[in-house]
Amino acid sequence: MKKKGKYLPRMEHHMEKSKLHRELSSNQITMIAMGCAIGTGLFLGSGLAISTAGPSVLISYAIGAFIVLLLMGCLAEMTVAYPTSGSFGTIAEKYISPFAGFVVRYSYWIANVLAIGVEVSAIAIYMKYWFPDVPGGIWIFLFAALLIYVNATSVNTFGNFEYVFSMIKISAIVIFILLGAYVVIGAGPSSGIGVENYVNDGGFMPFGFWGLWVAIFISLFSFLGTELIAVTAGEAKDPDIAVPKALKATVLRLTTFYVLTIGLMLLIVPWQSAGIDKSPFVRVMEILNIPGASGIMNFIILTAALSAMNSQLYASTRMIFSLSEQKQAPALFQKVSQKGVPIRALLISTLGIFLAAGVKVLLPDTSYAFMMGISMFGAILTWFMVFISHLFFRKRWEKSGGRKLPVKMYGFPYLTILGAVLLFALAVSTWFTGPFKIVLQFGVPWLVFLCIVYLLMSIIKRK
Repeated sequence: MKKKGKYLPRMEHHMEKSKLHRELSSNQITMIAMGCAIGTGLFLGSGLAISTAGPSVLISYAIGAFIVLLLMGCLAEMTVAYPTSGSFGTIAEKYISPFAGFVVRYSYWIANVLAIGVEVSAIAIYMKYWFPDVPGGIWIFLFAALLIYVNATSVNTFGNFEYVFSMIKISAIVIFILLGAYVVIGAGPSSGIGVENYVNDGGFMPFGFWGLWVAIFISLFSFLGTELIAVTAGEAKDPDIAVPKALKATVLRLTTFYVLTIGLMLLIVPWQSAGIDKSPFVRVMEILNIPGASGIMNFIILTAALSAMNSQLYASTRMIFSLSEQKQAPALFQKVSQKGVPIRALLISTLGIFLAAGVKVLLPDTSYAFMMGISMFGAILTWFMVFISHLFFRKRWEKSGGRKLPVKMYGFPYLTILGAVLLFALAVSTWFTGPFKIVLQFGVPWLVFLCIVYLLMSIIKRK
């Protein structure tokens, strides 16, 4: 308890300010982040990544995991020293500038709002497995209503709900890994299952380095949500203990799950069979011809999408709440219920659901890729700013002669700079990639819009 007491005064300052309730445990925080990250990115988006890079997608996901590991190191250091519901947005404001905090908060908010749309777009695809003739928009609004209700109750109810959802899909992934390993080990030489699938049909890198590089970008969407641990710090019981523990557990589990599951998938199913019209997991079950297994897997994947959507709705709600607290959003979003839930911030964060429903009608065959593209700019910008914030944070902390940091990022400043450079290069690369050109086509006007809004707000405040 010595460690906790040593840093408690700094943390109590933020506890007094917040209207939110500190009820989340370390296990709940880990499951919330896992729930957000293990969603359509793994179960559906992995198909897009495989069709982009071929078997070399394994390297793509490994590099993506490395970038996330660097991100988590920076976040752990800053969040434990400065735990708040505004998280990296508040840190960017404090250590870079108010404008930086404004951009980070709104970009992260829009990223999650749009990511909710990605998940509900995927839900419409999953439900077609059982109800091919029912319009996808019906499922979007039905499941959206359920998750809005869950988020509107209390943070503890949300945490418990997410814990159960995450346990279901994590258990399913473990079973898939065990089943896949059993099939691969027992496969005969003429079964078409084995390491030859890694090199058949164009070799390990059928689309060269460019395909591998673009798939890294897709893998980052799969990992989107791990940073949610930093957002939950404002509602964690013991952030100095819970946050570092949850960060380490999340990165380790995610890396293991993603690499193992995709690796086994490629051993069993030729990479050309991957796509986004149906989850690769369901395809594996269909090929293995296990009675009822594909339907069960589709249900689990549906659960995963709901879980990720649930977490993203939580994250976007807390970010707009933080903006309101800093007077960078209307004051009405500060209003919380008796159970500590910012209801109005929750309602405005459901915009992505309606956008997804509209895109589903206008672009029925490409809605998933489109929603993924526009949601990724805010996420990549937020992650990039986390690395930049860390450079400013550490410099000022060391100059101030403050207490010893309870958690410290390794390899500073080189690994922090490396993370920022990799993200910047990936973002620029999207301009030269057809399906993801929308990232910068949406992102650059978004940044211009934020600059104009901030300038107008500054002028109004001076008057």
